Amino acid sequence: MKRLFSMLAIAGLLAFNATTANAKDLTPVMADQISEIVAIDDAATALVQDDAAPAAEEKGFQQVLKEKFIQGGAGFMGIVLLCLILGLAVAIERIIFLNMATTNTKKLTQKVEDALASGGVEAAKDVCRNTRGPIASIYYQGLDRVDEGVDAAEKAVVAYGGVQMGQLEKNVSWLSLFIAIAPMLGFMGTVIGMIQAFEKISAAGGLDASLIAGDIQVALLTTVFGLIVAIILQIFYNYIIAKIDSIVNSMEDASIILVDMLVDHKK
Repeated sequence: MKRLFSMLAIAGLLAFNATTANAKDLTPVMADQISEIVAIDDAATALVQDDAAPAAEEKGFQQVLKEKFIQGGAGFMGIVLLCLILGLAVAIERIIFLNMATTNTKKLTQKVEDALASGGVEAAKDVCRNTRGPIASIYYQGLDRVDEGVDAAEKAVVAYGGVQMGQLEKNVSWLSLFIAIAPMLGFMGTVIGMIQAFEKISAAGGLDASLIAGDIQVALLTTVFGLIVAIILQIFYNYIIAKIDSIVNSMEDASIILVDMLVDHKK
């Protein structure tokens, strides 16, 4: 646009001078005016380019991450990314399951105790049947064996508690596997990149930094991404383990309370 504006300005200036003087006699003043317009146009264009250069250099976080990922190579970086995706899928599934398994133990215990006192074992079983979570399931199994004696009910509570604990810890081992394997893959990519760099040094017969800089950069990028994946998954893993421990402690306390309630009910 600025070039077009300059050309129009020059054409207008030529037309104006043509009406006042002979077009064949191009005066030095007119030549100076044309030179000044061209100089102004060049300065404006340079200023616009200087202002646009920083904006072009600025890249978003996603663009930088994408470029670094591509530089790291599709082989190991793709496997590390797969570990992150699978690990996050397992972590999200476990978090949803554990949140759904969390119940208000005190409230449930009070309801079961009131139902047991007012309506007997069947009423207490109905309360447990209508409540979700491992504690309600353990209560139901204990109440279902109460006719065989308190000892049988206690054994059923302990056995079914182990089953529920296994359900809580399901697939957590896969998450720990992805945490361990992601940095290992990154280190493997680093070692392979360093081997390639030394092979280039051996083939060149001398040490040239520009010759091996690219391989070393790629090698280090795989390690960085592997560590980032492991850190992200480790945070989710610790949260899940803490959640499981909390639910297991509630299950153990509730089991003791249930046995005491059944002993009192049998008296």
